[in-house]
Amino acid sequence: MDNKIKAIIFDMDGVLIEAKDWHYEALNQALRLFGREISRYDHLTTFDGLPTKTKLEMLSAESHLPHRLRDIINELKQIYTAEIATTKCKPYYQHEYALSRLSQIDGFRLTVASNSIRATIELMLTRANLVKFLTFYLSNEDVSKPKPDPEIYLTAIAMLKLKPEECLIVEDNDKGIKAAEKSGANVMRVHDTTNVNYENIMRAIAQAEATRR
Repeated sequence: MDNKIKAIIFDMDGVLIEAKDWHYEALNQALRLFGREISRYDHLTTFDGLPTKTKLEMLSAESHLPHRLRDIINELKQIYTAEIATTKCKPYYQHEYALSRLSQIDGFRLTVASNSIRATIELMLTRANLVKFLTFYLSNEDVSKPKPDPEIYLTAIAMLKLKPEECLIVEDNDKGIKAAEKSGANVMRVHDTTNVNYENIMRAIAQAEATRR
């Protein structure tokens, strides 16, 4: 049985890009225009990692956010996210080094699978100078069910033409971890972007390959 890892699939927010607070700030900036706001506690315990559309659907169900406002709030949120990312998103040497070595020297295929929209992923990964190391990336627009459903990871694995056991998924939050585990792939959990470095990834790969012997 081939137990070798051949591809690494990264979540983006909180893994490659420290964007969790950016999404929180941008959504609240849009919500405040309509007299609404999400607390930081609710953001961390309930909304973190979910697509903006899902967050707004939840707000309609739980706090009676009018349905007619959801599209305009979502559009404003994406504009504000892009403004923040354009200002704050910069290359991070630790990640550039890790992805360049993993892809160009070690021969791993690298992808990103994120609950963010495609435009946000492209903007952030380009500004972080990481997009050139990726085989492809997937957004919430490429699947019908966002994380914690495993669809986005199963789609990435299928596009790579690999088996789940040949892939390592790098994730940081509970919803993403659930999606990764349900996919059947190996999972590396990180607490924040500083944990994502070459040494930690290679250690996780070695552990995954040893476990499957």
